[in-house]
Amino acid sequence: MGSIADRRIWMLFLALALTCGLGWAFKGHCTPGGWTGGEQYTTGCYSDAIPFWSAREIDKGRIPYFETRMEYPVLTGAAIWIEGSAVRLLFGRHANETHFLGAVTIVNALLAALVLWLFLKAGMDARRLWMWALAPPLILYVGHNWDMVAVALAVGAMLLARRNRLVQAAAMAGLGAAAKLWPVLMLPLLGLRALFEPGRSWAQRLFRATALSAAAVGAWALVNAPVAALAFDNWSEFYRFSQERAGTAAGTWDVLLNMSWLFTWAEDRNRYAAILFLLGAAAIVGFGWRRHREHLWVLFTPVLAWFMLTNKVYSPQFDLWLYPMLLMTAPRLWPVGLFLLGDLAAYFAEFWYFAGLEGAWPRATYPDIACAALIRAAALLWLIADALRRDPPEWIERSQAD
Repeated sequence: MGSIADRRIWMLFLALALTCGLGWAFKGHCTPGGWTGGEQYTTGCYSDAIPFWSAREIDKGRIPYFETRMEYPVLTGAAIWIEGSAVRLLFGRHANETHFLGAVTIVNALLAALVLWLFLKAGMDARRLWMWALAPPLILYVGHNWDMVAVALAVGAMLLARRNRLVQAAAMAGLGAAAKLWPVLMLPLLGLRALFEPGRSWAQRLFRATALSAAAVGAWALVNAPVAALAFDNWSEFYRFSQERAGTAAGTWDVLLNMSWLFTWAEDRNRYAAILFLLGAAAIVGFGWRRHREHLWVLFTPVLAWFMLTNKVYSPQFDLWLYPMLLMTAPRLWPVGLFLLGDLAAYFAEFWYFAGLEGAWPRATYPDIACAALIRAAALLWLIADALRRDPPEWIERSQAD
């Protein structure tokens, strides 16, 4: 039996390596000679790593925040600097953006392997393990950006919460928020679980809630405080950029506005998005409370899905945030399949729209983007409803020894 289990594990990691290899081929095939003829859009091979190499002076060894601007939180900036340093160390004066893309892809692939290992250790069922090992979002995004840092930390926090290690889970989520902001959405759920945990006195509950709040803030501050103290303007650019930036083509607000389905002033999007998110998140927690009170952390998935739907920005790689959370908590996998279809459609619709703006082919129109975004939105709403109406998957209920 042991040899069969070992063979299954090796097959999973081999499949994941193949998936990430396809991700490298998908992004790397158009880098030699630079992007020409809009191929970064027509073939979908665009990656943030390519412009970052020179635009953020990674090629010159500049330290993010201290010597060059960086519109990402500190842990992501640190990952970018480490990857760039490794490329310059290995390739010297011959280092280029293709090498940097390779380093980004390798690090993200290793983080994807860490997530698979965490899933295996937690006892996730085989179908869900294979859906991660063969994940289409990894092909699309393993070389696209640096989101896997936050994804790995958020997965770790979710699995710690599953074992009722709430303080450690909060600290992990705090670190995740130091990489990308979205893991912070997990913290209210952890706090509510601590405050209403049965079998403890109110004094014990308040102490635990205070401890997990301190752990989250402390973990975030440990990473951020030194950089904020020494380079505040560059450190705070991420928060200013998030507030000031316009929407994205496949985001809900842009789709509604550009299709004339909704009228609102662009400068009011931040307010409307925040109000709509808060109301929806409160409703998700309220409706899910009775069914999920013993494992409130599973509601992070529908809350995150709702955040993605209501936020003014919906960059393509955001789907990589949600996918592993769905594999952990979605009661059924059919809606996840529809989500994957919407992700693929929205990815190419958006990039082919940009290709059309450059006179390249294939091209897409804005109604094409709207159609793809509607498929994805329908899947997200279905997944949110499923999370509230159905019990979580069986593997979550199985006991997990420390």
